[in-house]
Amino acid sequence: MTHPIRIAVQIHPQHAEYRDIRNAAVAAEEAGVDIVYNWDHFYPLYGGSPDPNVGKHFECYTMLASFAEVTERVEIGALVTCNSYRNPELLADMARTIDHISEGRFILGIGSGWFEKDYDEYGYEFGDAVGRLKDLRDSLPRIESRFAKLDPAPTRDIPILIGGGGETMTLRYTARHADIWHGFGKPEVIAHKNKVLDDWCEKEGTDASKIERSVGIDPKHFDQADAFLDAGSTQFTVGLNGPDYDMGPVRELLAWRASK
Repeated sequence: MTHPIRIAVQIHPQHAEYRDIRNAAVAAEEAGVDIVYNWDHFYPLYGGSPDPNVGKHFECYTMLASFAEVTERVEIGALVTCNSYRNPELLADMARTIDHISEGRFILGIGSGWFEKDYDEYGYEFGDAVGRLKDLRDSLPRIESRFAKLDPAPTRDIPILIGGGGETMTLRYTARHADIWHGFGKPEVIAHKNKVLDDWCEKEGTDASKIERSVGIDPKHFDQADAFLDAGSTQFTVGLNGPDYDMGPVRELLAWRASK
């Protein structure tokens, strides 16, 4: 299967009023992107002063329901949902509901979680990385099972995106459950991870060509876009920070796609 080049925006839901975030989602769609993501955290990840994790911030899934109403064409989702924050059955129901609100445009992006401040401040057990990955392993089949039980059912097979580059666990779960893999790093790192994912697909009996390969790309590295494409990535995500949400880099990446 050959995947088309798709352009995505991750709107960082921090340091901005909600109207600015909502307007950015609409502006990204109008610019021509294919997907609008946010992220699943409770505090800023950077940019606060003097503490980088202090500042305005909004919750992920209530925001995605809003994105579903104010957009018409783009797919929407979290890059990525933290598996620890919601019961898997509840998460499946939330995903199904946004799938219906958006009329079939929701992507369930998910990962094992990593931002310790979120856990500490909201009362979740942080544990260790292996434990959180095992929880993700156990949650994914529960989510899929709940999708099959919900009434009404999802409007489509909701695509599952798994984010992370762990070669022993994360990429194996990706081969087993995901439609999209999202990674980060230099092109040579992405090429290596894609090979590892292909190997896991062979072991899991999955058609590796069906898994779309996504990569985060910084505007400073747009000159490497062709190298990422050669490494196997076909979905390119650029992050935008509040409060301004400058669409200039988005238009630049769209122009690159148009030149292919």
